[in-house]
Amino acid sequence: MQNLVVAKFGGSAVGIDGTLVPTIIKRINELKKDAKVIAVFSAPLTIHDNKQRSLTDIALRLGQKAESGQSFDIEELRKPYLKILELVDRQLQDECKKTIDSFLKKAASSLEDTAQKKEFADETRARVLAYSGEVLMSNVMSFVLKSAGIKADVVSFDAWPIVTDNNIESANFLATQSSENLKGMEALLEKNDVIAIGGFIGKTVDGLETTYERGGSDRTAADLGILFSKKYNTKIDFEKDSAVLSADPRVVKDELEYIKNLSYNEARIAGMFGMKILDPIAIKEIVENGVDMPIIITDMGRPDKITTIQRRPGNSNGHPLKIVTGKKNCAILRMESKSAEDLFESLERDRRYSEFVVLSPFTKDDIEFTRILFLDGDYVKRNERYVLAFDPLASITYNRGVITLIGDEMWRVQQIASKASSRIGEAGLNILNMDAQEETSRIIIVTEDSGDNIERAIRAVHAERSKIKFV
Repeated sequence: MQNLVVAKFGGSAVGIDGTLVPTIIKRINELKKDAKVIAVFSAPLTIHDNKQRSLTDIALRLGQKAESGQSFDIEELRKPYLKILELVDRQLQDECKKTIDSFLKKAASSLEDTAQKKEFADETRARVLAYSGEVLMSNVMSFVLKSAGIKADVVSFDAWPIVTDNNIESANFLATQSSENLKGMEALLEKNDVIAIGGFIGKTVDGLETTYERGGSDRTAADLGILFSKKYNTKIDFEKDSAVLSADPRVVKDELEYIKNLSYNEARIAGMFGMKILDPIAIKEIVENGVDMPIIITDMGRPDKITTIQRRPGNSNGHPLKIVTGKKNCAILRMESKSAEDLFESLERDRRYSEFVVLSPFTKDDIEFTRILFLDGDYVKRNERYVLAFDPLASITYNRGVITLIGDEMWRVQQIASKASSRIGEAGLNILNMDAQEETSRIIIVTEDSGDNIERAIRAVHAERSKIKFV
């Protein structure tokens, strides 16, 4: 089978107003030497109000303005594209500028609809985000790729391969329907070396624009990998500013280690608990669809530095404690175990929500209670009535944070849980809960989310990592 690389370039990979686009071109030229390339693009970054912002955030703010009856200026969305336009060959610039104008006109039209209806939601919101962000970005990048002498094309929305359900603002991938909708993109890929497509955006069977949750471009790359894996020898390449490290470099400065290999399980847990590796739902969808393909995290600036994520990585004999990470703004729900079973079923069936972890149960007055750690406290606040409907006597505790130790082979480390908890205690933090299970490849330590508690705890545990002896 022919090789295929699905390469995802996020906002940070594009750079502010496209400053890193020349590096992207260099990387794509390298990737296409021995493979076809599908390049998935996120919305670019820009400077707005003297701060670095994603164009998605600016578009959301414009939508909120339109919804509340305030005036809005679509020109705020044009700046990064005009900068990237400078990289387009002169013979193609007029056509590229017309494309920018056309897509931003569609976004403006949807904002005007928002102002009339006083509602920024569903397909109107999706259209604003698509036509000002990812879909427009992929079209502009198609011109840039052609200008660099690359045989390239872009996927039009008419031939969009990512088909989703009707949950417009938090859509779910429909693999079977997407496979049936793949012919247009397959034909483009056969004719070209590189195909550009926007991430984050899907469409319903009826053709309505939809969006994934934030970070959804990772899912787009994974979904495309799933769809093409039957015809191509496929791998997914997430191009970033660093390969995976043993902790977030913004939190930990000392003794960081470059991690060469992760399992799907380790990467999924790390993503759930705060590491910006990839959206854990992307891995979940790969596993659910029975696909086994390598995922590569590449340091764009030093492409020899990569982290390879596989379903079952080979024996590397590396440190069994791969990653120490943390998550703020969590919540713990305590409810009767019988009621919890109904909640789990509803979350899976109705909400398709999985950003939670079931902690060890406890018994009180001969009744078993389940403790559920939700990794997004805001989600619980927004859905309190829904959650409590399953058990009116349930209790919710907010302002919780978690420190998580991750590694499929942590069983090789002697007394790892006691050493980690000891270091957190020495840092002056109070452990509220601890959940250590060998089978799940993670140790969770719950503490109060206050001030810099979580960062201090991560640094304390990571400092112990280099001293840990293992068999």
